[in-house]
Amino acid sequence: MESVSTGNQTVTEFVLLGFHEVPGLHLLLFSVLTIIYVSIIIGNMLIVVVVVSSQRLHTPMYFFLVNLSFIEILYTSTVVPKMLEGFLQESAVSVAGCLFQFFVFGSLATDECFLLAVMAYDRYLAICHPLRYPLLMGPRWCLGLVLTVWLSGFMVDGLVVALMTQLRFCGPNQIDHFYCDFSPLMVLACSDTGVVQVTTFVLSVVFLTVPFGLVLISYAQIVVIVLRVPSGARRAKAFSTCSSHLAVVSTFYGTLMVLYIAPSAVHSQLLSKVVALLYTVVTPIFNPVIYTLRNQEVHQALSRFLYCKTTEM
Repeated sequence: MESVSTGNQTVTEFVLLGFHEVPGLHLLLFSVLTIIYVSIIIGNMLIVVVVVSSQRLHTPMYFFLVNLSFIEILYTSTVVPKMLEGFLQESAVSVAGCLFQFFVFGSLATDECFLLAVMAYDRYLAICHPLRYPLLMGPRWCLGLVLTVWLSGFMVDGLVVALMTQLRFCGPNQIDHFYCDFSPLMVLACSDTGVVQVTTFVLSVVFLTVPFGLVLISYAQIVVIVLRVPSGARRAKAFSTCSSHLAVVSTFYGTLMVLYIAPSAVHSQLLSKVVALLYTVVTPIFNPVIYTLRNQEVHQALSRFLYCKTTEM
């Protein structure tokens, strides 16, 4: 392994310390997180396959849900395998590889922020403007929204990473995290980080609070409409669905805001890692469940899909 560089020498690789504070729990964490990661991949892939194979599910809501599943698969796969490696052995990554991991993960996380806002807006239109919904959410508009979501995330985080490539890292080379996150990298930089830190803060404020605000506004409008529903059972079901969505969405946005807008609120690095687990592992396992759990269309499509696969054997 590359030795730690100091002085004017430049670090060529980083060592990810992971959860070094709790060595006695490494085997347990490895087992639990492996099961969760496999469940994330299988659950999201199943959603993609079921939606694509069922003509009835070719609607805007499920189109967005498929894109959300792809994002979940990609961004957990960017972080979790390296984290699992760290439980078994020392995990090292080159500086270029570290910046690339941060770029991909950050871009996909930003994409999810935008997509969750789009999905909330889609539900608002479907519930509050059902007659105009087919026109407002036509195929071209849906495709344009999704392309904007994917491109925006990579453009935003591409700017941050472009600034980070100008930094020098001259030791130590140990990142006190389980992946290459922004704050731990800034601690290791031995050149001025002022520009990149201010830029990242401004972008985080804009591209986290604005989508989250749109989500809250959309669901607030939905609640107003739901309150006018005469049936108590339908109203209870709608509230239950909205509260489930908001719980997961708030967890995702909230943890990102804490770590990227108000990092001083997290008083220990171990707590920072635990908070990071919420949006890297917890919300990806709950998103497929929450968005399909009470959906009879998905249940029926899944049953037909599994039945067809069983009869083919």
